[in-house]
Amino acid sequence: MMTQIYQHIPALEFAVKEINANPHILPNLTLGFHIFDSHFRPKWFFRASMELLSSRDRFTPNYRCDAENLPAAVIGGPNSNVCLHMANILCIYKMPQLIYGSAPEMSNKAQIPFLHQMFPSGDQQYRGILQLLLHFSWTWIGVVYIDDNTERFIGDVLPIFSQAGICFDFVEKFPFLTSMSRVSDMVEEGFKTVRVVWKSSANVVLVHGEIHTMMILRMVPQAFEFENRKMTSKVCILTALMDFISFPFQNSWSIDFLHGALSFAIHSKQVFGFQMSLQERKPTLHKEDGFIREFWEEAFACAFPSSVAEKFDREICTGEEDLETLPGSVFETSMTGHSYSVYNAVCAVAHALHSMYSSQFKHRTMMSYARSPFSNHQPWQLHDFLRSISFNNSVGGKVSFDKHGELVVGFDILNWVTFPNQSFQRVNVGSMEPQANTEKVLKIHENIIVWPNWFNQARPLSLCNDLCLPGYSKTKIEGKQFCCYNCLPCPEGKISNQLDMNDCVQCPKDQYPNKDQDSCLPKDISFLSYEEPLGISLSTCALFLSFITALVLGIFIKHQDTPIIKANNRSLTNALLTSLLLCFLSVFLFIGQPQKLSCLFQQTTFGIIFSVAVSCVLAKTITVVLAFVATKPGSRIRTWVGKGLSTFIVLPCTLLQATLCTVWLATSPPFPDLDMHSFVKEIVLQCNEGSPPMFYSVLGYLGVLSLVSFSVAFLARKLPDSFNEAKFITFSMLVFCSVWLSFVPSYLSTKGKYMVAVEIFSILVSSFGLLICIFFPKCYIIIVRPELNRREQLMRRNIKCNSNIPH
Repeated sequence: MMTQIYQHIPALEFAVKEINANPHILPNLTLGFHIFDSHFRPKWFFRASMELLSSRDRFTPNYRCDAENLPAAVIGGPNSNVCLHMANILCIYKMPQLIYGSAPEMSNKAQIPFLHQMFPSGDQQYRGILQLLLHFSWTWIGVVYIDDNTERFIGDVLPIFSQAGICFDFVEKFPFLTSMSRVSDMVEEGFKTVRVVWKSSANVVLVHGEIHTMMILRMVPQAFEFENRKMTSKVCILTALMDFISFPFQNSWSIDFLHGALSFAIHSKQVFGFQMSLQERKPTLHKEDGFIREFWEEAFACAFPSSVAEKFDREICTGEEDLETLPGSVFETSMTGHSYSVYNAVCAVAHALHSMYSSQFKHRTMMSYARSPFSNHQPWQLHDFLRSISFNNSVGGKVSFDKHGELVVGFDILNWVTFPNQSFQRVNVGSMEPQANTEKVLKIHENIIVWPNWFNQARPLSLCNDLCLPGYSKTKIEGKQFCCYNCLPCPEGKISNQLDMNDCVQCPKDQYPNKDQDSCLPKDISFLSYEEPLGISLSTCALFLSFITALVLGIFIKHQDTPIIKANNRSLTNALLTSLLLCFLSVFLFIGQPQKLSCLFQQTTFGIIFSVAVSCVLAKTITVVLAFVATKPGSRIRTWVGKGLSTFIVLPCTLLQATLCTVWLATSPPFPDLDMHSFVKEIVLQCNEGSPPMFYSVLGYLGVLSLVSFSVAFLARKLPDSFNEAKFITFSMLVFCSVWLSFVPSYLSTKGKYMVAVEIFSILVSSFGLLICIFFPKCYIIIVRPELNRREQLMRRNIKCNSNIPH
């Protein structure tokens, strides 16, 4: 006697009495019932089925002479073996069968229409289990199953779990209990499975079984105790058909392994009055119950006087013991899920019979018949009514079947909490509604879940390896399941901001990864501004050099009638100084936040002004050379020397550069741009050249002009000092060319505002080179040595051609 299963009998009796007492269902008819115990043996399954097809009190299969006792339907359970052997016989006679255990795998599909399951589709339950695993991110689990009726689960369901990201550390089977004689063999096989399960690194174990599976699970702690090993806790997920039953000798065993387990159960309610009727149930008052005495003896570990000879070591049963005093591991007084299914099965049969009666005799009254109106009915007639019924039971629970004969109902998710006195409580912590929308199928109240003690009330993790922290991504380990992986740091420039990311992601263009590469930070806006030290330094230098240039220009204008000024072409000198002044001032177009106008005029202004400066230097050099040559007797060059020569050199050279700049502005002008890639942490505001070929054409033309000027000055460097400044021009152009030759690689190798700084530095240095090399010696003579700035002094130094030098 498995004391927990006994509750199914009072549940059946309670439902029948409730129907018989209800005047609105089957009035003037009384339902009866007969209970067969299969003892988990196939031959008893077949015998009980054959007795249903025999006359009362006479075992003659397929022969009946008492039509009044023909059963209306058969309720079978609680495991698939019972249902399978029952169905093999009863389906031949099209007998309606309501199964409150797991549905058997029927080889003959023609038998399926006669089976009605008091249980939802298994697919719905598996869908709920999968969502539960994914909700808690349990991707590394173990599976144990009973070696019976599980082919579909292993072959069809587990691959779906794998496709959803669940990996299995093990898939092991528990032995199937067929009789008490196999207990020793079952224990030995079970121990092997237990060792695999509890050695696993998976913290979650899915147990796929039936009502008797719990008897095998209860042996798990004993296996560890037998081997003197400490058992680590696992979170067990139990399928809905499992219930707490055990052999009598297991009643004193620990049930702590169930603490924190989660199980699925069909929606059930406590039927009003059932618990009270159960508490009033006594062997002395229910003598018609052929099971109660054996149940009583096993539950209370006592013996009735007639059994003392066999059970001399037990106390005497009084029959007045209180069922409420029994721990939950022995017997529960609240209605269990299986008992609720039995109760609903009886109600379903009664409502189906009532519907059938109403349809057949709606124009007649029952009082017009001397015998039962069902005396001639055939079992197959009830099937359509069973499939079509839909009603609410006495506690408001809806009962109806779908087209496959499966009960339409959702699942509760229960959390098992055990106590030291061998009692336990199943707390409802969630639900699953298969008919709801996909995103609302599963509801979990995680805050009220009690986890196994091993986890200190923290949500357990069940992973093949630790989660990859933010800043890392997963990489597959060859030869292992996809749930097992290594964690690699994100490559430079990428982040992962969640746990266990498959790949690192690139930050948006305006952001950059932080040091830990787990989040993106906004990039700073960068440009050469007046507020930063570099901008302050360059602008100060530009102002200072502009002031020096203006001062030199003022000195030359003030002393424009002195011989040294006259000897160096005043108009070219003033033009050169003015262009140098503008060169220094053009620096301010490069400093500050780039704007549309500043970008348009930065490079073009620089190119044109420098072209004027270099062409002035070239004109001065050519003028000096021609002036020297013109002093020779009979020279025809004299006609070329004059103000027109300098204009003829400067103007075309400048106009050519201006033409290039005009074409540049007309075709692809510079514009403000954002450089998001040069620096990791900065967005550089810069002027985009628009057309790089045009930019380098302007620079290239300036370079050619500079080289020509340097070459002419270099060739004229040995002319007598009395006549020219060729040596100073040569040195100044050497500085100028050196600066701009070094500018090109420096400019190309720098980025952002430092590229602008390099160009500004080159402008300042090259302009300052021209200023200091050409004009410092003259300023020195004008200011420090004015006595040398006299015509007589020049004559004494053999300057013979001053009169031919243009004034």
